[in-house]
Formats: sequence, C-alpha cells, structure tokens
Amino acid sequence: MSTTVTPPKPTPAAEDLTSLLPKKLARARPLFDAEIAGRALKESFFKLNPVTLAKNPVIFVVEVGATLTTIFLVRDLFTGASGLLFSVQIAIWLWFTVLFANFAEAMAEARGKAQADTLRKTKSDTIAKRLNPRGDHDDVPASKLRAGDVVICETGDIIPGDGEVIEGIATVDESVITGESAPVIRESGGDRNAVTGGTRVLSDMVKIKITSNPGETFLDRMIALVEGAERQKTPNEIALNILIAGLTLIFLLAVITLQPFAVYSVASAGTGQVPSVAVLVALLVCLIPTTIGGLLSAIGIAGMDRVMQHNVLAMSGKAVEASGDVNTLLLDKTGTITLGNRQAVEFLPVRGVTEGELADGAQLSSLADETPEGRSIVVLAKEKYGLRGRDLAMHEAHFIPFSAYTRMSGVDLEGQHLRKGATEAISKFVNEQNGIVPPDLIEMADRISRTGGTPLAVADGKRILGVIHLKDIVKGGMKERIGQLRAMGIRSVMITGDNPLTAAAIANEAGVDDFLAQATPKDKLEYIKKEQSEGRLVAMTGDGTNDAPALAQADVGLAMNTGTMAAKEAGNMVDLDSNPTKLIEVVAIGKQLLITRGALTTFSIANDVAKYFAIIPAMFMATYPALGNLNIMRLHTPQSAILAAVIFNALIIIALVPLALRGVKYRPVGAASLLRRNLMIYGIGGIIAPFPGIWLIDQLLVLLKLA
Repeated sequence: MSTTVTPPKPTPAAEDLTSLLPKKLARARPLFDAEIAGRALKESFFKLNPVTLAKNPVIFVVEVGATLTTIFLVRDLFTGASGLLFSVQIAIWLWFTVLFANFAEAMAEARGKAQADTLRKTKSDTIAKRLNPRGDHDDVPASKLRAGDVVICETGDIIPGDGEVIEGIATVDESVITGESAPVIRESGGDRNAVTGGTRVLSDMVKIKITSNPGETFLDRMIALVEGAERQKTPNEIALNILIAGLTLIFLLAVITLQPFAVYSVASAGTGQVPSVAVLVALLVCLIPTTIGGLLSAIGIAGMDRVMQHNVLAMSGKAVEASGDVNTLLLDKTGTITLGNRQAVEFLPVRGVTEGELADGAQLSSLADETPEGRSIVVLAKEKYGLRGRDLAMHEAHFIPFSAYTRMSGVDLEGQHLRKGATEAISKFVNEQNGIVPPDLIEMADRISRTGGTPLAVADGKRILGVIHLKDIVKGGMKERIGQLRAMGIRSVMITGDNPLTAAAIANEAGVDDFLAQATPKDKLEYIKKEQSEGRLVAMTGDGTNDAPALAQADVGLAMNTGTMAAKEAGNMVDLDSNPTKLIEVVAIGKQLLITRGALTTFSIANDVAKYFAIIPAMFMATYPALGNLNIMRLHTPQSAILAAVIFNALIIIALVPLALRGVKYRPVGAASLLRRNLMIYGIGGIIAPFPGIWLIDQLLVLLKLA
C-alpha cells in the first residue's frame, strides 16, 4: 500500500547560504586612525625604557647616543660653551629618531590591540544550561563550565564555550567571530561539529560537550594572539637583526676610533677642530641602518595584522613568514579547487528515449533527494527543459529514499517506478524487472567516468531511460590563480580521495602541477615529509580530524574554523571564514612581508650613501680641505650639513611607516624579476632620494637661521 509523502523542503547547507552573499572585504581600519595613532603615540614614550629598547640593538644605540648628547649638552649649558643651538638641535632630533622608531612599532601593535578590543567586546558571561545526572539541567554562569561538561543550547541561546555538538543539528550565527551574516550548519558527527563560545544558535536544539576551560577558549586565544606585542621573532628576522647589529658594531668601532684620529690630525696639521660628542654621535646614527632598525618590528607585526584583516588568525609571526617561503601548496579538491558538490551538467538518453523524457524522469526521482547533487538535477531539468515542480501529494507519490544498500532512490507515481542511482544498481533493478540493459548505457557511463565525471542511471521499471552526468565543477578563475602560484615559483598539488582517473581529469582542468589520488591521512603526511626532506616548505589546508597529522607536519597549516577542534589545534593558522582558497592569499601576504622587509633593508643601507657626502666633509674639511670635493650637494656649513643629515635620518623613518604597515605591493612574478624591480626602486631610489632631501633641509635650516 502506497503512502502519501510530501517531499521535505531542503535545508540550505552552510556553503549554499554563504554563496548567496558577497564575501565581506577585509575590515582594515584607516592607516592612521585617530584612536590608534593616539594610543601609539603614548606607547612610543613608554618604549623609551632601555630594558624594552635593548631588544632592538640599532635603536638602543641611538638612544644611548641621544642620552650622551643630552648629558654633554647639560654640561655645556653650565660651562657656557659655544655652539649650544647646534647641540640642542642634534639632541632633539636624536630623541625624535628614537620616538619615531618606537611610533612605527607602536602603530603596528596598536592596530592589533584595537582588533583585540573588538573581540573582547564579544565576550560575556552568559548563563549556560548544564546537564546534570538527574537528566535535566542547571542554570550556571559560563565561567563555571569546565571541559567535559555537557550543555543544551536552544534557539536564541548564546553558546557558552568552545565545544563539539554531540547530539542534534542547528543553524548558528558566527558573525561575532567571522563577521559574516550568513548562518552555518553545525551537527553531531563529521567535520562540522565544532562550535565557538560567544556565537548564537538560530534554530533547533543541540547538545554540546564543552572542550575548554575558562580563559582557554578559542576567543581568549584569539585576543591574546592578535595583541601582537608578544610576537616572537622569526628565524629570518633574527638573521636580519644579527646583520644590522653587526653593521652597528662595525660603525660604532669606526666612529670611536675617529676621536683619537681627529686629535692626532688636528695636532699634526695645526688647524681644524676635533669633532664634538654631538657630531660623533650624529655620524654614528647616520651610518648605522637606523631606518630598517626602526621599522623591522613594525613590518613583522603589520604582516600578522594584514593576515588578521583577511579573517585569518595566525598563531605566530613565524607562520606568516613561512607562508612567504612556501615551495609546495597542497590543496584539497573538494571545496578548494572545485565548488564542493558535484552538479548535474547534462542528460544523456539511451536510444529510443528523448532528452525531455529522461529529464522528466530524472527530476521526479530526485524531488525527495536532499543532497546537493539531487537538487542540481531538479534545477537542470527546470532550467534546460522548463520542467516545473509538481504537487505530488495529489498523486499519492511514494518516495523511495536513498539507501547505502540499494545505492539508488526514486518514486512510485501513477504506475511509474522511477529509480535513479549507480549504473550497476540501476542495471540490477532493471534485470530484476525482466528488463534489458541497452549496451549504450555502459558505453556512456564509461565515457563519463574517463573524463572524471560520475554517471547516474535513470530507469522507469524495466526500461532504462539514460544517464545523468554529474561533474565536479572547478571554481571560476582557479586555473588563473594556479598560474599565479606557478609564477611565484610555487608548485600546486591537489589532494583527493577520488580514483586516479577522475583525479587526473580534474587536475588537468584546474591546471595544478600534480595530484595525490585516493589520499589517506597517512598518504598526506608521508607526502609532506617527502617534500620537506628535499628542502621544500609545504603549506596545506584542512578541516577534519583526519587532516590533523598533515596540518601539524606542514610548515603552514591553515585549519578551517568550521572544522574539528583537532584540526584547529594542529594548524598554525585558522581561517575564520572557512574558505580553503584563502591559503593562496595567505601565501601572497607572507611573500609581501618578506619583500617589504627586503625592500626597506635595501633602502636603509642605500640611503646612507648621501649621508657620507654630507657628514664626512663637514667633520674633516677644515683639517683636510681636499675633502671639500665630496661636498657635492654644496651644503652651506658643517653645522647645517650634519643637522640636515640627522633630520633626514629621523624623518625618513616616519615617512616609511605607511609603507611598513601597508606593505610593498606584491606581484606574482619570478624571483629574478622581483629582485631586479626592488633593486631599481629601493636600491637606486634609496641612493638618489636622500640627496635632494638633505639639500632641501639644509636650505631650510639656513633660511630659518638654525645653522
């Protein structure tokens, strides 16, 4: 006896809801937001603490020099020595140099702290419904929950802590974490059971097992991490620090030896003047790489900030920097390279059956199919053949749900016995009805399989109607993005559980360099280890517990926020938007960080050249007149030349703060081309720019009678 069943209304999956809305752009504040700049300005003075500044050897040396200059200035005030105006200006601009360097770092930190403040506002001590041994629940503050407690969350409830759904399914608003207004589905089992404290249940009821103690939640870790101030230096940054510290030491020894040399030279020549402490300190500050020394920390912290603006939480600066050195990028096929769900793209009828007849049978047999594939069949029949939904309740339709045993689904309707499923299952069904399977069915199914598609056969009783071609749809623009990776020198590898034939077809369409088919967790881990053993850095994305070993092994492991706690704990980055292709953007940000650091280091060293032509003639021209030939800028006086160099040295730091925070624009080109471009702009540009800058400052000093 048939029963009347109305096909259930499909519930949109999280991905479908999100696709209806444009992705929100990075929520970056203006570069010099008044609130952030004010906070950074105050912090600049706190950073004058020598203990704090000692971590930056270059700026620490500048502070020591500024202190010595100030001490000798105070002495000269009491002794009535000449040249006080010059010494006062040198001391002021040396302190400005230190403050400007502190301001650059404080600006980067303040931007991170402003984001942390925003996250902090989302925290609240909500009331949780904790299950008790009696079977009902107690109302307790969320701060009293401990790992292992089970709570109930119903429509409208705030989820009291990080956990995993152990029973039920619900839509959840995660906008406080991701900024996205589209709700997501969270359900027990699988890889979409993780929930975050502070998010809100929009529908239904779920039981959640709490997985964190107070102060250890994901939101707490986010707040601590985006502060930025405690960011550890990366190996690359440490190496650069050693380089500039070495240069500082070399120039420090050179300047110290100038004092006895100058005394000897003046005594031998019988003319000239021994440089004062202020002049020697000015020379040292202009010779050492103060520009990059003042901006280095800001560049690293700003890199983490830019990642956060893309809704990616980096666990350390090392993770961001490592992404810039990645050689191999492992990308999941489903959801990363393809749209995530196979879709019906065509109906192929067997001989003697029209396309319209096949489309009608395929649509009717899919009306109760809630899977994305089933819905795509209904949509294709509607769009291509104009078939509309029908009120099947009036016709006493009996729906046959899909079963893993039968591997097919369908509907019995007005004498029709429509079935849709795997080719083998439908062939068996037709044979049982004493029907005949036409040879072209097998031929069409094999052809679809060879091209990487999935064939679904459709039958009406003992009569085969044809085949539905399901296909993984490669995301638009994916081939171009893979091409950009190749231009960066990054090798792309697609990971899939599909058979090698299907994997090869999709890999070819997407343009990836290689693929790993029928991949198990062990296969992924072994592949990463193999790449690393050959000296390559590997990045990958993942969201499931089965991805955790590979995420932990990868140099850059980007876990999805919608994934399991195991995946998020294993990775060193978490994408709050759960967009697997975000890894490509993270790699670009990492490369931008490295390029910015390299470009500004090049500029810092190159722009010292002009200062040689300003300070050295000013110091020794009276003793050795021939050195006047080096005064190619025709600076007015020794005092104006030294002051102009010191002022330019201070101002260039503050002028480059926006570039350090924003980053040098990155283009996906080869390393040789990139090096050539940066040497032209920041190398040659760094040599040329200071000459007119110092000359102009010299003119202003003379005009204002300050030198």
